[in-house]
Amino acid sequence: MREHDSEPAPRGRSKRRFDDDDPQFLKRARHRTPVAFDTNADVDRPDTGDGWSTWDNALHGPLPRPSWVVTELAAVDTELGILKTGKEADVYLVRRGIPDTARSCLLAAKRYRDPDHRMFHRDAGYLEGRRVRRSREMRAMTGRTSFGRELIAGQWASAEFTALSRLWEVASSYGTITVPYPVQLIGTELMLEFVGDAEEGLAAPRLAQLRPEPVELKSLWEQLMDALMVLARAGLAHGDLSPYNLLVHDGRLIVIDLPQVVDVIANPNGPALLARDVRNVTSWFAARGLTQDHDAVTRQLLDEAGVR
Repeated sequence: MREHDSEPAPRGRSKRRFDDDDPQFLKRARHRTPVAFDTNADVDRPDTGDGWSTWDNALHGPLPRPSWVVTELAAVDTELGILKTGKEADVYLVRRGIPDTARSCLLAAKRYRDPDHRMFHRDAGYLEGRRVRRSREMRAMTGRTSFGRELIAGQWASAEFTALSRLWEVASSYGTITVPYPVQLIGTELMLEFVGDAEEGLAAPRLAQLRPEPVELKSLWEQLMDALMVLARAGLAHGDLSPYNLLVHDGRLIVIDLPQVVDVIANPNGPALLARDVRNVTSWFAARGLTQDHDAVTRQLLDEAGVR
């Protein structure tokens, strides 16, 4: 993890688990349509950019907060284009900055699709072990009603935000893992640290796109094992880990796409999902000449997670 200028952490604040629901989650979502800025509805639009920064109305990432995060209320957001399309969400490149100053940062805005267009076709196994406080909401999710699908999308976004926040906080004590800093969450829009070439606005390549030399390949495997150990010690499995959910930037391995993160103890599918994660990545490394014992790695991680 990188060290940043820090702010004092508030006292007496309990940490939320990744499977805790947020009763204000959907209420916040209704204040803003994340897919596009409604320029006609906002009579107080800034002179530049697409809209005012949404920082003030969002759930914020963990402390200490990186110094590059723009938190000023005078900031505006400017959408620069799309970075990635997916079955459940699309990722956009957004510049948040203060007009007429050099103060700005690039963000990746991950926007989960609306209930009629998203494809959470594999969500049942991941959602086991996650809980909501109201039985009506659980019935809606189980029945996949329109409201239930909206709640499920909210859980995906909230789960990813909280998992990233938790990993950011525990990495120094549990080991070494690099994940994008989770800047904020509003409804089904998650804003993350942009990982890549900030000057060109080019995202870092996925591991699957690379053909690393033996020395780099070994370094990437060691970084991956460190990351998997941190996840296991936090009681988590990525749930959908593959070379497509790992970025490489300046020699660093970055773990991304964690909406389906699972508690390996609370979720009965957890150990199997962890084993699948290990199989996916060990197969990729083996195909490039670095063979690892899949079963041994899986046993080691389950042991670190406290699963016997």
